[in-house]
Amino acid sequence: MRFVRRAFLYLFFLGLLAGVVGIGTVGWAFWEYGKDLPDYKYLADYEPPTSTRVHAGDGRLLAEFAVEPRVFVPIDAIPRRVSQGFIAAEDQHFYDHFGVDLQALMRAVVTNVVHYLQGRRVIGASTITQQVAKNFLLTNEVSIRRKIREAILALRIERAMDKDRILELYLNEIYLGYGSYGVAAAALNYFDKSLDELTVAEIAYLAALPKAPNNYHPIRRREAAIGRRDWVVGRMLEEGYITAEEAKVARAEPLDVKTHAEIDLVDAGYFLEEVRRELDDRFGESGLYKGGLSVRTTLDPNLQEIARSALRDGLIAYDRRHGYRGPVGRVGSDEPWHPALTAFQKPSGALNWDAAAVLKVHANSADIGLPDGSTGTLPLAELRWARKPNGDERRTVGPSIKQVGDVLTAGDIILVEPVREGPPAKEGDPPVQYPEGTYSLRQIPEVNGAIIAMDPHTGRVLAMSGGWSFETSQFNRATQALRQPGSSFKPFVYLTALENGYTPATIILDAPFVIDQGEGLGKWKPSNFSREFYGPSPMRIGIEKSRNLMTVRLAQAIGMEKVAETAERFGIMKNMPAQLSMSLGAADVRLIDMVSAYAALVNGGKKITPTLIDRIQNRNGRTVFRHDERHCEGCDAAYWDNQPVPQLPDVRPQITDPASAYQIVTMLEGVVLRGTGRRIAEIGKPLGGKTGTTNDAKDTWFIGFSPDLAVGVFIGFDNPIPLGHQPWGGQETGSSVAAPVFKSFMEVALADKPAIPFRTPPGIRMVRIDAETGKLATPSSGKVITEAFKAGTEPGAKSDSVIISGTGAPILPVVSEDGPVVNGQGAVDTSPIPSSLPDSTGATQPQTAPSGLY
Repeated sequence: MRFVRRAFLYLFFLGLLAGVVGIGTVGWAFWEYGKDLPDYKYLADYEPPTSTRVHAGDGRLLAEFAVEPRVFVPIDAIPRRVSQGFIAAEDQHFYDHFGVDLQALMRAVVTNVVHYLQGRRVIGASTITQQVAKNFLLTNEVSIRRKIREAILALRIERAMDKDRILELYLNEIYLGYGSYGVAAAALNYFDKSLDELTVAEIAYLAALPKAPNNYHPIRRREAAIGRRDWVVGRMLEEGYITAEEAKVARAEPLDVKTHAEIDLVDAGYFLEEVRRELDDRFGESGLYKGGLSVRTTLDPNLQEIARSALRDGLIAYDRRHGYRGPVGRVGSDEPWHPALTAFQKPSGALNWDAAAVLKVHANSADIGLPDGSTGTLPLAELRWARKPNGDERRTVGPSIKQVGDVLTAGDIILVEPVREGPPAKEGDPPVQYPEGTYSLRQIPEVNGAIIAMDPHTGRVLAMSGGWSFETSQFNRATQALRQPGSSFKPFVYLTALENGYTPATIILDAPFVIDQGEGLGKWKPSNFSREFYGPSPMRIGIEKSRNLMTVRLAQAIGMEKVAETAERFGIMKNMPAQLSMSLGAADVRLIDMVSAYAALVNGGKKITPTLIDRIQNRNGRTVFRHDERHCEGCDAAYWDNQPVPQLPDVRPQITDPASAYQIVTMLEGVVLRGTGRRIAEIGKPLGGKTGTTNDAKDTWFIGFSPDLAVGVFIGFDNPIPLGHQPWGGQETGSSVAAPVFKSFMEVALADKPAIPFRTPPGIRMVRIDAETGKLATPSSGKVITEAFKAGTEPGAKSDSVIISGTGAPILPVVSEDGPVVNGQGAVDTSPIPSSLPDSTGATQPQTAPSGLY
């Protein structure tokens, strides 16, 4: 008995010692392996990296920004059967264990001993919680150490989260092959379905993938994939998640993988890059690529396509006028053409054009070979534009093309595009119809440009293209390029005058203007584009005909300080130098700022802020940014019960008098009807706008608007050089280069829109006047127009006032029955012409304006 007692005590103390050692070992293991793991407080706030999705204004998906392409779906939105499929396949005791399934672990230990002796692969016993834990670890190493750390972290996760939250993380975190992170992405990538559209068989297949997606590839390892799917179907049946009939149907269903439907992509690389930069500025790189933001942009896909095509067509048209720069490659004389063409690297920026080898040259056509081994024909009519550049500063071209051999030789590698219609045989005839296999010669333009379309009432950018090809150059000429706007700035000089007592009928002398710039600087002598002088002319003519001398004289009369203040008020430029050259558009500005300034004219003088983003929501659907921050009282009503329609407040700052803005709008409408933008009038809708051309035609612009759409176009070389002369004579200008792009855009954009007139504000009197004299119209008037005047400023019966300056004499008032012309302070300006003009610091600067702005 004593022996038994001693043995019992010995065994007791031995067990106690073993327990203490075991507990100590476990405690040490938890401390040693868990000391650098995240604690439960961190885990409670964990969110998996999720894609930021960018949508167009109509809801169309434009792009995703992500480290791991993942669509996060809350557990409440995941169909219950999807969750059950993964639980059945991966962790049938998920809702019962505390993070580690001891029963499954012991079973795995016994099974792995047998597998080890048989040389077979060991199996795991990771729970869903442990698989979530694995995503917190730095590596996927197979070791005891990692498994211990995984178990410790699983216990902490169970302490930090409830089961549904853990399952939510798991279903959104796991990688399921095919570039699919999470079940929602996998459903799209494998079956082109949302989660609620999946069949039992499809759910079972997805649930079969977490352990090793490549082992169950639906095409390369189809039999293994079907076998594993059917095993999951059996597990779902065993757990009672599906009926026997459903299991039978699921096993009989073929494993058909459907390619994810092609997204109707919008070519908006420049727009999307601007959006990406703004998101990065607001949320940082992590928020952008992992934050799961939902971004609704202002982009109108239809207008974007119109803008992109119009700009590219305009760049091609200009480029063709200035000659063909030759083939992009050559095939050796003793080299087979097809291997050489296949190996040829097509130039960046060639878009969807094909590289082709010239096989044989005839007088009126060329035989060409294509990359797919087929052949085609290039007719003479499709390369008559390809005259040889002369290489001079005027960018002139050589003689006209008489035969194909004047352009091409056998062995040339050229860029071509299939065409079905050609130019008519003579004017008035229909286009020539080409047979299948006919191609046209193409060339990547060297010139570049930009176009922006904007809602003038809100500042929403509806379309933007910042260059020929985003893949070739990501520099956005719409938002990043600083270029001289030329005469497209003049409306803001004339607006300043209207704000200071002048009218559209005020007479301004168009005559030589000279300023002595100081010792050693010479004289500044601006001139009109035509190099002619036209004498006294109404102010309206100064804009319509883009008269430089009238503009400079007017700017001097009202003071450049006021013009600079207008430029800043409209967001064109801050701290503009108070130099007369600035009145002709010599400052460097951005296209987007000029378009928003014109938008403020057509919307009645309301300042707007350009925006590319309407709204941003976080991963939980909460709005974290909204461009329109107005509060609408009553807009959240649950239903309509005959209550008044809510009125949204107008919080846009009024930056000019609506009447002054309307007067400029009508003057810019005159530019289209009678002035430098006459070709735009062919559209047949109310439109206004202004051309702009800098000295030597290094920059060309056209900025214009309809009552509800503001559009700006800029075209020029990135390294500013003259655009040269047209083949038929005359310098390239905003009218010949940029205006056709504006016209092409507006023709299509407004094709199905009614002809809405510009909105007239209160206080405007429409008076019939003589367009050439600015006087009230009489029966003997040759050209009569209806002019907009502010009430009380209508012209008298005899004449209006004349501004005379710029000849070395003081500004002389010309008295009429309405009195003398006055400056902005209401006094006659008789100050002498300064020898130089003060800049923004008060120092004097020489005039550096081009003399031929147009």
